[in-house]
Amino acid sequence: MEKTVNIIGAGISGLSAAITLAQKNIHVNLISSMPSERAQSVLAEGGINASLDTMGEHDTVLEHFQDTVKGGVFIEDEEAVRGLVEAAPSIVRELQALGVPFQHENGKLIQRNFGGQKKKRTAYAKSSTGKMIMAALTDRVRKAEASGLVKRYPSHVLSSFVIRDSELKAVRVTDTHLFKTLEFTGPCILCTGGLNGFFEGYTTGTTQNTGTAAALAFSEGVEFANLEFIQYHPTTVKICDKVMLISEAARGEGARLMVMRDSRPWYFMEEKYELGNLSPRDVISREMALLEKTEGLNDFYLDATGLDEKVWKTRLSDLRAELISYTGLDPAGDYIPIRPGIHYFMGGIRVDNGHRTNIKNLFAAGEAACKYHGANRLGGNSMLGAFYGGRVAAQSACDAASQCSVSEVSYEETGTERQKKELCQILLKGLGIIRDEKEIEGALGETWKMASDSTSADAKRALLSCAMLECARARKESRGAHYRSDCPKALDSYKKQTCVVLKEGRIMVRFEDLNKAGAL
Repeated sequence: MEKTVNIIGAGISGLSAAITLAQKNIHVNLISSMPSERAQSVLAEGGINASLDTMGEHDTVLEHFQDTVKGGVFIEDEEAVRGLVEAAPSIVRELQALGVPFQHENGKLIQRNFGGQKKKRTAYAKSSTGKMIMAALTDRVRKAEASGLVKRYPSHVLSSFVIRDSELKAVRVTDTHLFKTLEFTGPCILCTGGLNGFFEGYTTGTTQNTGTAAALAFSEGVEFANLEFIQYHPTTVKICDKVMLISEAARGEGARLMVMRDSRPWYFMEEKYELGNLSPRDVISREMALLEKTEGLNDFYLDATGLDEKVWKTRLSDLRAELISYTGLDPAGDYIPIRPGIHYFMGGIRVDNGHRTNIKNLFAAGEAACKYHGANRLGGNSMLGAFYGGRVAAQSACDAASQCSVSEVSYEETGTERQKKELCQILLKGLGIIRDEKEIEGALGETWKMASDSTSADAKRALLSCAMLECARARKESRGAHYRSDCPKALDSYKKQTCVVLKEGRIMVRFEDLNKAGAL
């Protein structure tokens, strides 16, 4: 009897899960809205963290752990983070063996500085690390396809879950080309990414990550965690109606953050913070927002004009080419205008240390899940968390793997999303870099109205949006990416995980002690 697991999403976490299952001779239905070559993970630029100590700085796993926990402002599940950082060195070596062309000089792997970390810990492939990792993983999955262990279903989007008595029985997905709906019975791993589609035009991520899967899951009683923590990346540039990321790699090589004050450059981060331009992302974005609010300063730039030409040619050539192509500015000689942009969602589906959700036979990994990043993710930990989380979820799903069936059922429309722009503007008011009770409650009132009045697809997105705002209202402190001007200090009483679930039409928020975060 063939044992099978369904995976929805074909980015790093989805491919990692598929490879892990195939290695155990478990069959995989790999379902995705787009081919892997167009997944969100391809856009990841900077690198992947591992305490390999290739730069002679005596880096250790313990220091990687400490930086991660400090960067997340002490609300991570420490047991899970310890597993992540301990696995990191072998993961980088495995990716290298699969063909990822990590940067080398004189035969030695090179690692660079990234924000919130005191050691050079980030392995990278120029400024296209995600693209290179995805190419290697895709090639490995193709071999599993050739052996019959993996079957791909591209151009298929999740349309509904079949859940009975808190157990997943099946997922239904709609073929967007043939307009038919298939039902896949058996366990499922959700690797569907973050909520970029909720903030279209204001996020560095692809809007293919619509957030629909998360909204469907929430509406079916799947528990979420830490939804108030939304990372604004400090160095993005507006390109037409899109936001383009300028990788932290530039600052890792020596680029500086600057604002014009009294018609002169002021390198504001270097005066106030120990880590200066490599401070955690939440710290920098908040400082920029406060300078704009209190001093009226808003002409922010990335100054990379002091970087050596060799750095541009060997380490940042892709980034330079993109900036010249899309902005007409050459960072080697021009200041690049920047603004904070939404980049990553630390919150997501609440999972235990085996990446199990509160619904039996449903698992989650990657940015879709909440596990390793606390109140703020460090650069270089995203791809690491995705690869590791996908593997852990797959190992857990092995026990649930069963004989699955695939059958055509009545066609289910995925629903229209008519109010995306309106919802986005409401969320930006309530979930900006700087928040307060009045703004959050105002956004909640508007969002609840949308949840009541909207079509099915819009209503489910609005419900999850309400959950995000309810989490922000409940956390009456400032921590990491959640900064409230009316509660500006971090409080020990909130050193907990925010948990939220929909029960009988009501959104229920509670705070869970961290020693319970590893289990559901």
